[in-house]
Formats: sequence, structure tokens, C-alpha cells
Amino acid sequence: MNGRVWTMNDLDAIAALEKECFADPWSRRMLADSFLSDRFYGVLLEEDGGIVAYGGVSVVFEDAEIQLIAVSEMFRRCGRGTKILSDLLAIAKARGAKRAFLEVRVSNASAQILYLKNGFRGLYCRTRYYPDGEDAVVMLKEFD
Repeated sequence: MNGRVWTMNDLDAIAALEKECFADPWSRRMLADSFLSDRFYGVLLEEDGGIVAYGGVSVVFEDAEIQLIAVSEMFRRCGRGTKILSDLLAIAKARGAKRAFLEVRVSNASAQILYLKNGFRGLYCRTRYYPDGEDAVVMLKEFD
């Protein structure tokens, strides 16, 4: 498993994995726009020459927002999501963040468990947050 930061050359593969993982994926354009922001940091994991997991975080002053985390289905429940999350949180702390926020679908129990195990706690729900009308749980982790 090789971890590294995103490059512009990774966007097509990331967009393809995004479509594999989500019913409402970010478009290549959305990924590119985030990548080009000076507040965005993206990391990924490669195995056998392919991207199997990725994530991105935006850091603005003392707040970080975990914007996306995805793991290819055949590599789930093997620690890849934890590794991506850990890398994103380390970047956020290094950039001066005091806390990290994220939104997760109420139906995504496995992601919620990952976040809870890594020190996040639920704050509140955002009603009809996703395009299909599903609610989101807003979660927070405060750094020491």
C-alpha cells in the first residue's frame, strides 16, 4: 500500500472510483475545482498501480472539513479508510486546525462507526441534505 498526495493526473481515476462508491458522486469538475483550491489537501492509497482509496480535507483557519473519503469496495474493512482519515486529520492539525467537521449519510452506518472510533461525535442532523433527500449527520472531532 502506497500513500501519497493527489496530483492533477489522478483526477480521472479518482472520479471513476467516486462513481463506483457513491450514488451521487462528485463530478470530475467538482474534484478538479477542489484540488485547485489553496485550502484543499487530498491524499490517496495505491495498490498494484491503481487508486484504491482517497480523501480530501479543506482547512480554513481553525476549522477543517473532511470533504470526501472513499474506498474501493473490495478494499473496505481492511484499514484503508482509517489510514485516509488519519492522514487527513494529520494534515488538518499541521495546518492549524483545532477541530474537524464532516457530514455523513444517516444510512451509512459503517462510515459513522469509522468516525466514532476515531474520536468524532454526532452534533445534529441536516434534514434532506443529499440530492435524493436523505438526511446527513454532522460530526465533530476536536483536537487536543
